[in-house]
Amino acid sequence: MVAAVAFGFSAAIAMWAFEFGKDIAGLDRDAKQELAHLRVEVERLRDENERSSSVANTAESLLRAERAAQEKLAQTVRQLEAEAQSLRDDLGFFERLMPASGDGLMIRGLKAEASSPGQLRFQLLVMQSARDAAEFSGRYEIKLAGMNAGKPWSSVPGDTSRGTLKVRRYARVEGLIDFPADVTLQTMQVKLVDTNGTMRASQDLRL
Repeated sequence: MVAAVAFGFSAAIAMWAFEFGKDIAGLDRDAKQELAHLRVEVERLRDENERSSSVANTAESLLRAERAAQEKLAQTVRQLEAEAQSLRDDLGFFERLMPASGDGLMIRGLKAEASSPGQLRFQLLVMQSARDAAEFSGRYEIKLAGMNAGKPWSSVPGDTSRGTLKVRRYARVEGLIDFPADVTLQTMQVKLVDTNGTMRASQDLRL
């Protein structure tokens, strides 16, 4: 027992001497400072990594948005090109219908059908008969005629059956005309009148 106690006491003294020696030499203090420094560095690197990840995610989102915007723009461009080609085709078709020379206006493609009781839907195409003609400025007037209770009936041009018109090469005109529901329509007449009140063209259509 005496030997054991002596041995334990010697070990305790040796451990105390070792710790005291480290403290005197500054080894433990330096290790603690180095550990604190490493912890700070680890936190800094962790923050930088989080910021880098955030920047990378933002850049990826912006890249996806830019790609989507480019695709949408490309689709819009393709649609506009198709519409422009369709307009060029229409213009070429109308130009082939026009005589090389002449003066005046033409009414083409006059159509009308009842869309509902007391309402008539119409459409027509107004064309300049000369390619180098000046722009026409005036109005169109539409007159309806038929029978009402066995008696002749005709409409008076109003807001729904007349409108202003400007034509350089061609112009489409369409709209709705109201009339009494008990009238049986028989004919439709379209007139083109210039600003001086002179009729420049007309066309009749049987309904």
